[in-house]
Amino acid sequence: MILYAFPVRTAFTDRDLEMISPVAAIKPLEFTQSPVKLPFHFILQFFQLLWFLPQTSQYLCFFGGYHSVLPVWFGKVFGKKCTIQAGGTDCINMPEIGYGNFRKKWLRKATVYSFKNCSLILPVAEALVKQDYSYDSSISPKQGLLNLIPDLKTPIQVIPNGFDTDFWKASGKERNTLTFISVATGTSNLSRAMVKGYDLIEKLAKAHPNWEFTLVGDSNYVSPNSNVKVLRKMNPSELLALYNSHQFYLQLSTSEGFPNALGEAMACGCIPIGSAVGAIPEIIGDSGVILTEKNLHVLDSAIQDFAKQDLNSFSQKAILRISRLFNFGLRKKALLEALELIS
Repeated sequence: MILYAFPVRTAFTDRDLEMISPVAAIKPLEFTQSPVKLPFHFILQFFQLLWFLPQTSQYLCFFGGYHSVLPVWFGKVFGKKCTIQAGGTDCINMPEIGYGNFRKKWLRKATVYSFKNCSLILPVAEALVKQDYSYDSSISPKQGLLNLIPDLKTPIQVIPNGFDTDFWKASGKERNTLTFISVATGTSNLSRAMVKGYDLIEKLAKAHPNWEFTLVGDSNYVSPNSNVKVLRKMNPSELLALYNSHQFYLQLSTSEGFPNALGEAMACGCIPIGSAVGAIPEIIGDSGVILTEKNLHVLDSAIQDFAKQDLNSFSQKAILRISRLFNFGLRKKALLEALELIS
């Protein structure tokens, strides 16, 4: 049995469970993101790991952090493989915007211990391994695991996310022109909103009151612009309909690993507009706009120039790019091989 530890259950973790459960028994163990509850969850997790020890063949963690310390320790002590999937915040140090595990002393120590002592690291993007960050000039350029942990010796294998293109697909319905959508949770928190690029989206919305913007994922987020519609967190079917009614998808994150919503939206035919951070440029390729610096005027100009082209061809490029390079099957095969569940 695989014990799968993560700080909070997300679409990422659900997809992993969906991939692994047909070929191996897997037990999800949710930890906590609350600092107040940390001591209790360390004790709880210790006894969970002890209880399941006789049946456990290996450990899997999503993100490195507090929740991965004990699985890594158990793996070392009892000679069991422990794999950590690096997802984004665990490879970043951006105190300027209040983001990244490495900006907090004890969380940094937990993250460094986990990555140094696990058996294998599976980042979702090459940029999480090592990157010379330049999108926001106010932020330190040295990001990624090898910059933040220079003496890291643990084997690393990049496995991008994958998408179910039988579900995430274009419906063929007419889309309203100059309609933009972005999806992120927790954005009523100012720091989180900045990480996801909402500050730049709001500036763009203010500059173009005739353009329509939809921000999905946090009904408590408040927009100062009347042309910005804020919606709650949606289920996959609701998101599918929303993607298919919008022309563009905005992923203007200040920092990112491999954004799920971007891939979903592109599979549905949304034309992507994204920042040059994390795996975003790799995902978008030649199917949309890649913003190399956090600058409203550069963004505005790029969109207006782009809108004069044959947008339907770019929509088709986006669909084909996800289906060929980032489909569910490719990630499933790579993940199962890395976990030694198939040969």
